[in-house]
Amino acid sequence: MQTSREDVLQRVIDRSEIYDVMCRYARGVDRGDWELLRSTYHPDAYDDHVEFKGSVDGLIEWLKERFAGVDNSMHFIGNCLIEFAGPDLALVETYFTSRRLRQPVGDECKTTATGDAICRQSWGRYVDRFERREGQWRVTNRKVVLEARYTSIAKSGARDERTTWGMRDTSDPLYVARGELFGQ
Repeated sequence: MQTSREDVLQRVIDRSEIYDVMCRYARGVDRGDWELLRSTYHPDAYDDHVEFKGSVDGLIEWLKERFAGVDNSMHFIGNCLIEFAGPDLALVETYFTSRRLRQPVGDECKTTATGDAICRQSWGRYVDRFERREGQWRVTNRKVVLEARYTSIAKSGARDERTTWGMRDTSDPLYVARGELFGQ
């Protein structure tokens, strides 16, 4: 079957738009930008996030609680394989790593030194059904598949004054730069 140049170009555009959704998702989680995160899902989407299963609103509430006390968060988006099942439907498998740092609490303080942090890392894949509705590619169904997860002590991992640290709100350097560049 012959594919037209326009069809090939449209698929390149579609792939770019889907990957952009994945990157916005990572930014939304890491910066605590819940409206940005919400924009990566269709309103009726379902998310199976290992320990949470439900709607986008439920996911956001769960993430807010889960990230309470987290000093910083980083998601890295890796391999992203997009398979189209139709002009407006795709299966997307995206590899990720995520890492969160927080201050030790309770009994953790007995095994950590001043300046240490607690580090939680996860490695896995997002297996997503993407649909294009009203011209927008977004997730309609997500299954998080874990490959590895562990918690460790991050020696000297606590925040200090000498380093520019990522923030989980609009005081993050990214939002400052966006404000300067775009007036937002």
